[in-house]
Amino acid sequence: MRIELTPEQSRFRKTVRDFAATAVAPRAAEIDASDLFPRDLVSAAAARGLLGITVPDAAGGAGRDYVSYALAVEEVAAASATLGAILVVNNSLVAEVVHRFGTDGQKDAWLARLASGRAIGAFALSEAQAGTDAARQETTATAHGEGYLLRGRKVWVANGAAADVAVIFAAAGPAARGRGVSAFLVPLDLPGLTREATDDPLGVRGLGCVDLRLDDVEVPASALLAGSGQGFDVAKWALDGARIAIAAEGLGVGRAAFEVALRHARTRETFGHPIGEYQAIQWQIADIATELDAARMLVLRAAAARDVRERVTLEASMAKLAASEAAQRAADRAMRILASAGYRRGTTAERLLRDARALEIVAGTSEAQRMIIAAQVAAGGP
Repeated sequence: MRIELTPEQSRFRKTVRDFAATAVAPRAAEIDASDLFPRDLVSAAAARGLLGITVPDAAGGAGRDYVSYALAVEEVAAASATLGAILVVNNSLVAEVVHRFGTDGQKDAWLARLASGRAIGAFALSEAQAGTDAARQETTATAHGEGYLLRGRKVWVANGAAADVAVIFAAAGPAARGRGVSAFLVPLDLPGLTREATDDPLGVRGLGCVDLRLDDVEVPASALLAGSGQGFDVAKWALDGARIAIAAEGLGVGRAAFEVALRHARTRETFGHPIGEYQAIQWQIADIATELDAARMLVLRAAAARDVRERVTLEASMAKLAASEAAQRAADRAMRILASAGYRRGTTAERLLRDARALEIVAGTSEAQRMIIAAQVAAGGP
């Protein structure tokens, strides 16, 4: 089997690569150092159709396929993991969710705004006791009049500092677990909703992570996505797409680490020779290149499957596991190759090492992906 990009996919990748090189890469170190959400770069990305890549043209999006989406995320993440993650949240976890599960009213109100960057979306699933075990929701949705009162606390809500709307998950009661979880599309300017600073993040800084506190936030029944009690299905569908995109982000971070290592291996000399002439370095370069290319095949397979199937849980988890761990190994090997030239605050190698570690955690840890893969394989695959 031969995997080739279409001419349109190749052109789109080049357009995004040029944007990433000229507009994003020069800002990456500043974003990391300041930990401030880069609103201007998000607007620039939106102007290029990167906030609603798979949303149909008729709904205000770019109308592209999932392979193109994965290619775009890789290119942006190679320049800045932060901007790559912002795009993943807005695309996979909000815009695509509204398009797939939203009512006509929700789509009219939010979809074009999300796809154009006139609104930013966030995804509020995780809680202090509900990370990998996302069904353990303690945020509650209590019937109230013709709507609901939301009460609880969400943590590590990416894009939350700048977001206008969020997909928020809540249960009918703390003991309901996945059976009673509902998803709500909630504007973030409602009374009773407070954004609070998170702990200082180690990597992917500038993502605008906040905790959301909900103190009897009143929402109408029309805020429901996919109907009462269907929230866990919404979350699982959304996370399939997000894991493919995070895998693509891993390819970008890993590729950036590879390029840093390769450049240093060609220019750093010891005993009169570039260190890239030594087998100890050559084997590390070979391993990085091979692992990233192997992960890329899994990412492209998963992205292509997402274009034709409703659920791609096995492919998405395999891609996310392989690419995020390949990125971490690439960043670690790059640090080994650079040695003291990289082992300082403020170097590209140091930033990539911190960013790569985050990708093994977000959208489900590597351990969670292995559990999902084992369960899917035991059940007979996709």
